[in-house]
Amino acid sequence: MNLAEHVIDARRFWPGEAIEKRPLAIVELAEGIEAADIALPPYPVIGIGDSAHPLACSLDAVIEPPVKLEGVVRQIVANPLAAAAIVRLLRILPVLTPEQGLVAESMAYAMLQGSDEHKHWLAARRSSKELAQPGAVRLDRVGRTLIVTLDRPESRNAIDSGMRDGLHDAFVLAALDDDILNVTLRAQGRAFSLGADLDEFGTTTDPASAHAIRSLTLPALGALRCTEKLEAHVQGACVGAGLELAAYAARLCATSDAWFQLPELAMGILPGAGGCVSLIRRIGRQRTALMILSGKRLSARQALAWGLIDRIADDVS
Repeated sequence: MNLAEHVIDARRFWPGEAIEKRPLAIVELAEGIEAADIALPPYPVIGIGDSAHPLACSLDAVIEPPVKLEGVVRQIVANPLAAAAIVRLLRILPVLTPEQGLVAESMAYAMLQGSDEHKHWLAARRSSKELAQPGAVRLDRVGRTLIVTLDRPESRNAIDSGMRDGLHDAFVLAALDDDILNVTLRAQGRAFSLGADLDEFGTTTDPASAHAIRSLTLPALGALRCTEKLEAHVQGACVGAGLELAAYAARLCATSDAWFQLPELAMGILPGAGGCVSLIRRIGRQRTALMILSGKRLSARQALAWGLIDRIADDVS
């Protein structure tokens, strides 16, 4: 991989510069480059070098461990349209309200659902041969606490449409019922969640219809309204939609064996379960971009260092 071909002088990013067609740009954060207002092009701009450089905060992301530049470039080059949509969405989210952010995220996700990149992933993917049992979301009331449990351990709590609807209803209930003071989100089995059930991808082929469905049933809509009540306890794999939802919790606890990942770019899409909104609230725009663009797994210890989780405790009961 020739990384040098993607390196661009940051001083070229001004409004009058002609925009080249390229998948990404790499900017070296070094002495001699003045910090100035720059006009980011419509593709990812990744910084390498001193993260304290005055220019660093203007870029889409700055490489830091455990993420490596090569991995980010490889992912972007494989799905450049999705990568461009991701960073352009993340650029505008900080100036939107969370509710507006969910609308913008859903519309961007819907656009990518109709893309050739996502269609190629769907065509190449093999669906499960065995029909999995539908999932369930169990609700228990203990005093003024509502316990919401993902209950599909045999599928590592992959979230199917029934679970999605159950989570939506649970969080709407928690938001509307003033007698519920605390909401605990947890999961059965060794994994918190592998994310959305991949076997359901591609079942709604019209992007506008898919966006309309999310506008009514997205669990993040309810979770956003009861964030201060919400505490999440995660173990093992916490991936995709599972992580996106858990990140809305005001208090997020993980076991030491927990790991976190956003693999959506490799599918030609972006995190569409509210994660672009929830993660920037926890770890900021640039680290959110690093997680999405790299697809890199974070350990519990790294997640704690980044602020993705609030504490590590092996007893999450």
